[in-house]
Amino acid sequence: MLYNNLDLLIKEIKNKYKNAPDITFREISIKKERIALVFSQSLTSSTSINDFILKNISSILESNISLKPSNCYDYFKNVLPSNVLREFTTFEDLYNYIGNGFTCILFNKKSYGIAIETKGELNRAVSEPLTEQTISGPKDAFNENYMINIGLIRRRIKTQDLIIDEHILGKQTKTRVAVMYMDNIVEKNLVHEINKKIESIDIDGIIDVTYIKESIIAKNNLFPTIITTERPDLASMSLLEGRVIILAENSPFALIVPTFFTDLFHASEDLYQNSKNVTFTRIIRYLAFFLAILTPGFYIAITTYNHQSIPVDLFISFASQRAGVPFPAIVEALGMTLVFEILRESDIRMPHLAGSAISILGAIVLGDAAVSAGIVSSIMVIVIAISAICSLMFSQVAMINAIRFWRILFMIFATGFGIPGLFMAGFLLIINLASLKSFGKPYLYPVTPFNFTFFKDTIGKLNIKKNTKRMELLTDKNYTRSNKL
Repeated sequence: MLYNNLDLLIKEIKNKYKNAPDITFREISIKKERIALVFSQSLTSSTSINDFILKNISSILESNISLKPSNCYDYFKNVLPSNVLREFTTFEDLYNYIGNGFTCILFNKKSYGIAIETKGELNRAVSEPLTEQTISGPKDAFNENYMINIGLIRRRIKTQDLIIDEHILGKQTKTRVAVMYMDNIVEKNLVHEINKKIESIDIDGIIDVTYIKESIIAKNNLFPTIITTERPDLASMSLLEGRVIILAENSPFALIVPTFFTDLFHASEDLYQNSKNVTFTRIIRYLAFFLAILTPGFYIAITTYNHQSIPVDLFISFASQRAGVPFPAIVEALGMTLVFEILRESDIRMPHLAGSAISILGAIVLGDAAVSAGIVSSIMVIVIAISAICSLMFSQVAMINAIRFWRILFMIFATGFGIPGLFMAGFLLIINLASLKSFGKPYLYPVTPFNFTFFKDTIGKLNIKKNTKRMELLTDKNYTRSNKL
């Protein structure tokens, strides 16, 4: 409980914040009644404090109104022109309001205070998405403002069936986390499980929504069972399918739960393109996935063991290129893979203006120099380049990391057993995918359990007029879409 002595209150707050330079106190006497304003200069707007609070306090001083201890809250509630004004009675609430950009009014001889929202503009404007760009879709993206992110979804889904369950996570950060879902579509067990897992999170701080992802995701999953997005249109579409969206304060990304393996081959651009074009593009993505994983391993297998699997002329060409290379194919492939990963990481970390130029120059110079020096063969450069480029077709970093792991595993099996080793590694990959679940849902749905209708919509894209059903795994009611055009 708050002290009913203003001097003790101020002393306690100063001690709590260790006399932090941005925590400001201003004492004012109103009709013989002492009050104090407490706020953080780094989080509040001085204009809001002047307009909403100080000007109205001045009007009180100029009037003949008697401010009695019993009517302070009621009077300020009616006089102060703020749309967010709350009463608090504990130190915990007081510190929480200060940390969220509120100005707190403390009274002498009263064990309560008033919090008025006076947040400063610490956010960047709504801008275009950086990681999920689209040509024909909307150009807005989530930013670090929690309420703006909710508003970007509210602007698209205006129904009262859009429900938001809020949690406060982080012992030190007190971060607001929103679990959003469509009450008339979503499966209630899914919402209950997600809320239960979020409530069980015991951590010092939530800096980004990925902290929540790491806390609620199943352990030892290489492939992502939860995906992130910075696009409010994709988040809104996921809500209408019966999925759950998780937002966190100060994070420009949202989590989509649950996620199936086939979802990783979809892009936000698919929502706005012709169904035939999308079908072709998705087939290309599936092909790229297999090329990214299989290409180095297949090359190692045919050059090491299974020479008869390729035409003689092609094998002779491969052998002539490798004639001067002193390393076995597996060492050559692992070395080139390592070099590519170093170039990719340097491109990410370098300043934007210089990163791409340096990575391109590095790839060309190093590749040409390595071939000229006889360290690697030119065909190996091509093989690794094809594999690496195909893996970059996916926007989810976890997907790229999973492809990297399985690419190396296929290379090892190919080195030991040739083409039969590729089948063995492929069998392990299928077992791994089939064993995964995303919040109790089979990860390979609709491949297993097989559903022909939704299988067609994952390999290709159904025409909007034909896409009349929602996935049974995502809803326990409202299976039919309204889709008359």
